[in-house]
Amino acid sequence: MSATHNTTNPPKPFRIFIGYDTREHIAYEVCRYSILKRSTIPVEIIPIKQSELRNNNHFWRERNKLESTEFSFTRFLTPFLANYQGWALFVDCDFLYLGDVKELHDVIDDKYALMCVKHEYVPTETTKMDGAVQTVYPRKNWSSMVLYNCGHVKNRVLTPEVVNSESGAYLHRFMWLEDEEIGAVPFVWNFLVGHNKVVEGDETTCPKAIHFTSGGPWFEAWRDCEFGEVWVREMEEYEKVKEKEKRVGDCCKEGV
Repeated sequence: MSATHNTTNPPKPFRIFIGYDTREHIAYEVCRYSILKRSTIPVEIIPIKQSELRNNNHFWRERNKLESTEFSFTRFLTPFLANYQGWALFVDCDFLYLGDVKELHDVIDDKYALMCVKHEYVPTETTKMDGAVQTVYPRKNWSSMVLYNCGHVKNRVLTPEVVNSESGAYLHRFMWLEDEEIGAVPFVWNFLVGHNKVVEGDETTCPKAIHFTSGGPWFEAWRDCEFGEVWVREMEEYEKVKEKEKRVGDCCKEGV
C-alpha cells in the first residue's frame, strides 16, 4: 500500500509595500509592527525606499516642491516591484493598523484592477506634516492605501518609464483605469484623522487602520492630534519589544 503525501503548498505571504520616508522612520517601524502584531495570515512587508530604487535605476525623476513624501511617486511601482503577479497592498507609512489585514485581504475581488477607499476628502489646512504644502485634487487620498491586482493587464502600464514620466494627476487619479475597474474598500481601512468620524454605537465606523494624513505625533507640531495617544502607546510597545529582542541577541552573542 503506497503512502500518501500532502502536496498542498503553504499559502504565499500577502505582500505589503509600505512607503518609506527618511524623516518618518519611526512611523514606518510602528506601521510595520502594528500590521505584524495583528495579522493572522502570513505577510511579507517591503519598504519602498526611494534611495534603493534610484540605485537600481528604477526611479530617476526629479523631486518637485509639491511632493510631501519620498514615496509620492514611487508608490506606483508596486505592481512592478511585485513582478506583476498576484495581489499586493500599498500603504503610506503614516498608518496605524488596529485590525487584522486578513479582513482586508478577504475583500479582494479579482474583477478589479485595484481597490481602495473612495474618499471624498477636501482638506481644510494649507500645510501638513512638517510644513509641506497641502494640495487639493480629485480622488485625494485614494492612492494612500491601495490593493493592487498586480497581474491585471491594465496595471502593466505602470512601468518605471511611466512612473518616472507621467504627471501626478495621471497617477494619483488612476487615469490608466476606467471607473468600473476600481473597487471600493470600507473607509475604516483608511480612516482619515480629522475627517472621518466614529459614530457612537456603530461598530462599522470604528477604524481598522488610522491614517494620520496631515501629520502624526512623531512630528512635534502634531503631538496632540486625534488618536495620537493610540499611536504613542503602539510606539512604546514596539520599542519595548525591540529592546527585548536586542537583549536576547546580545545574550546569544555572549554565549557563542
